[in-house]
Amino acid sequence: MRFFSRLKFLFKFRKSFPFFKEFFLSGDVKITSKLASILLIAAYIIFPFDLIPDFLLFFGILDDVMVATLILQQMVKMAPESLRKKYDLSR
Repeated sequence: MRFFSRLKFLFKFRKSFPFFKEFFLSGDVKITSKLASILLIAAYIIFPFDLIPDFLLFFGILDDVMVATLILQQMVKMAPESLRKKYDLSR
């Protein structure tokens, strides 16, 4: 079931850019949530954990997309309800 929710999130991803901008600029979001998000993103960029090596084209890229989507979903969960509703990202 989580796979399908992540897939659905991917299709809504382009709508998420304004959300992410406001997430980091908003005073309603806790500083700890912002720092946790930045640390997760930076850690993934610096230490990309691959379950499946990227040379296996489709499957290698798929696991990267899933990990990135997981990080972005966590950011949405950390955001205040008002921000999620504004951008229609509620569960």
